Amino acid sequence: MSARANRITRRRLMQQGSLLVGAQLLPRALAQSMAMPMPQHRSAKTLDALKLPSFVDPLPLPQVLRPEGRRSAPEHDAADAPYYRIRIREIAAKLHHDLPAARVFSYADTAAPPLMEARTGEGILIEWVNDLPARHLFPLDGSMPGMPALAGLPETRTVAHVHGARVPSVSDGYPEDWFAPGHSKLCFYPNQQDSAALWFHDHAMGSNRLNIFAGLMGLYILRDNREAALNLPSGPYELPLLIYDRSLTPTGQLYYPNPPDEGTWTDEFLGDAMIVNGKLRPFHNVEPRRYRLRIANTANARFFSLAISNNQPFHIIGSDQGLLSAPVEAHRILLAPAERTDLIVDFSHARGQNITLTSGGDDLLQFRVSKSLVRDTSTVPATLRTISRIPEANADRTRLLTLNQFDAGNGSPMVMLLNRKHWHEPVTEIVKLDSTEIWSLINLTDDTHPIHLHMVRFQVLDRRNFSVFDYLDTETLAYTATATAPPKHELGWKDVVQCPPGMVTRIIINFSGYPGRYLWHCHILEHEANDMMRPYLVEA
Repeated sequence: MSARANRITRRRLMQQGSLLVGAQLLPRALAQSMAMPMPQHRSAKTLDALKLPSFVDPLPLPQVLRPEGRRSAPEHDAADAPYYRIRIREIAAKLHHDLPAARVFSYADTAAPPLMEARTGEGILIEWVNDLPARHLFPLDGSMPGMPALAGLPETRTVAHVHGARVPSVSDGYPEDWFAPGHSKLCFYPNQQDSAALWFHDHAMGSNRLNIFAGLMGLYILRDNREAALNLPSGPYELPLLIYDRSLTPTGQLYYPNPPDEGTWTDEFLGDAMIVNGKLRPFHNVEPRRYRLRIANTANARFFSLAISNNQPFHIIGSDQGLLSAPVEAHRILLAPAERTDLIVDFSHARGQNITLTSGGDDLLQFRVSKSLVRDTSTVPATLRTISRIPEANADRTRLLTLNQFDAGNGSPMVMLLNRKHWHEPVTEIVKLDSTEIWSLINLTDDTHPIHLHMVRFQVLDRRNFSVFDYLDTETLAYTATATAPPKHELGWKDVVQCPPGMVTRIIINFSGYPGRYLWHCHILEHEANDMMRPYLVEA
């Protein structure tokens, strides 16, 4: 069987609701899916990235963004806050040693996505400046069914969303708040939330999947004294890693099949070039000691099943919204698009070896462990922080919300919806500020959808199989199994939840923060662009 045939498809891996951490799987074994072929967007227009030599480029470390001074913004109730000016532009960057430089979009000066570091409780101002050229890197399509008219809009419109940030609506990156080249937008990020690894990316209506694919992403790490006191690996021993997949032309340029070769809209993008921090399958020299890996899945549609090639265990210490209550030992973790994980890997067990961060049959990053003896004073505490579970009795309301897909017929692409509603229809999810709700996400599709809510964090309650046929016939929930509690690594605070097919996934949310308009959507970017995105309103 070829190497390509051994790669995992996201749909088949996640079919039947598989959710993996270590040896824990709901409910099917990972081995049943390992041999499934993975579709790649390959054509005469693309090179075979698997034939490029691996581990020839050093891992780029993100450029840390620095403030240009301090500034007040009365319109944002911001006084004397650090002020950043981030130029959004097109640059040239080599993705691999053997390829020419590629045209990419960037928030920084390099292909490696940048890093923003901030302190909890200390707000910052960012002026996002659109210096992009008028023409996009990729052909833009017209409006998808139910989306606002996009014809005539600037090709390189943009708006930034800090994913996971509790932020006023005006600074959240609402898709319709885009701005054109030559314009800018000043946003205030209060950072009134726990330390965590967030990330930022483009969210412009109708083009964000192409803007992110072109490179508009970065990591946003919030730090506080409580976390610093834990003595976790830090400084050069803390590695920010943004992982994603791409397809490349024979000349090393980014290739997105839009319109794709077969003449229909791309419903999910999967590429064969595995990129970490802007380089294709790089390497990193490490010491034989503990390292902290801050990993964000920033792919359009790919789920990464992360493991270490020598099968050594690692400790999961955090998820989307910061630290867990205690470390979770695992050999593998499945990361959906937009999810983050926080891992401690001890390389002292591999002195003098080369080991690899893998995903199924794909190599992502090689660690070259030195032979030298080093003194490691970092720790992995048995207790990381206190996380109180929200009692279900605290919920003011329970909502039943469906994840839908419809065949539009006449050769048109599949339509993906939330609660059978298009984006432009009136808001149906209106919540009260500081209220608590349970959302039961009823997945009627054959995909696992990573659902993200803006502005808030939440906890996963459980998942439960139900009869899709009965629900489609009578709109009643006929459960076919008992509820399954989330695995240990999902017991922290989340902002993305994996919703497997044929299951009801329940989350409990406290809508603390700010009033205004926000949104919830599938974070498979092609699904989101095909209308799997809905506004919600927080009323004071």
